[in-house]
Amino acid sequence: MDSPSPFPVVGIDVSKATLAVCYHLDDQLKHLEVSNSKAGFQQLVKTCGAHCRFVLEATGTYNLALAYYLHEQGGQVAVLNPLVIKRFIQMYLSKGKSDRKDAQWLLRYGQQQPVNVWQPDETVLVECRQLEQVSEQLLKQKTMVSNALEALQRQPIISKRALKRLQQMRKTLTKQVEAVGAELLVLLEQRFAAEMTLLCSIPGIGRKTAGMLLLFAGGFTHLDNYRQLIAMAGLSPREHTSGTSICGKVRITKMGGGLIRGRLFMCSFSAKKTNAACQALFDRLVAKGKNKKLALIAVCNKLLKQAFAIVKSGVPYQADFSSKLVPTL
Repeated sequence: MDSPSPFPVVGIDVSKATLAVCYHLDDQLKHLEVSNSKAGFQQLVKTCGAHCRFVLEATGTYNLALAYYLHEQGGQVAVLNPLVIKRFIQMYLSKGKSDRKDAQWLLRYGQQQPVNVWQPDETVLVECRQLEQVSEQLLKQKTMVSNALEALQRQPIISKRALKRLQQMRKTLTKQVEAVGAELLVLLEQRFAAEMTLLCSIPGIGRKTAGMLLLFAGGFTHLDNYRQLIAMAGLSPREHTSGTSICGKVRITKMGGGLIRGRLFMCSFSAKKTNAACQALFDRLVAKGKNKKLALIAVCNKLLKQAFAIVKSGVPYQADFSSKLVPTL
């Protein structure tokens, strides 16, 4: 993270149609409202200047065009998790809420707290993520059609025409899912040829999972350690205790990464049989009386550790590998 900015900080609350802007001019707090369009972006830069640190929340697709424009103009952009700024506002016991106030809080956060400077993704990664979203939507539609087909077949009177249409829809959606998946895999193999080969050397991880993992982690370029990867996938354990109060069992966070988490869980069934380290881990946990599902989650974590180490080192999977690090006493 960068330290508090030496550049002027500008807070921007982004909505679908407008941008609420808060900035300082001659030590006075100023507000500006512009449209969420290129004309509004130009007016924003003309008023505040390009060489500023612009602090805004991640608001789905509404903030992306603004972030790209400000980055191209030479500005520093910080895109915050909305929950982070929400907790920051709560810390100061603020009661009211409006777009102008939110922009002011974003300005204040950027002045007081270190933030990560946002960088745009590679074009190929943006395209891959869009294809992934299309694939996910097609899968949802296919599930809906399959459910409708099953419901129809359970009725005492079945329309042959309705049955035929639903079967055609399911067949068409299946072909589309396969086509989009193939296109996505080709793009990923072109961009991450070496990394795909390394990840596929891990027993239990196939081409599709390797591609999804590289897309999810952005090629591992912005990760410093495997714990960050595990946290991104929502596989970190979360304990909730206070004094003598124990609020349920220790469970994984399940925060983000739902698709890759599900894919890894399916891979864990194969890995516990073919991957030496995963098999030893699974057997050890089961022997201690741990639930098999918990042991499979541990195998998912192990696969992520192996993936991170192998991609970063450039050394393929080795079944007889042992760490050369001397344990700290």
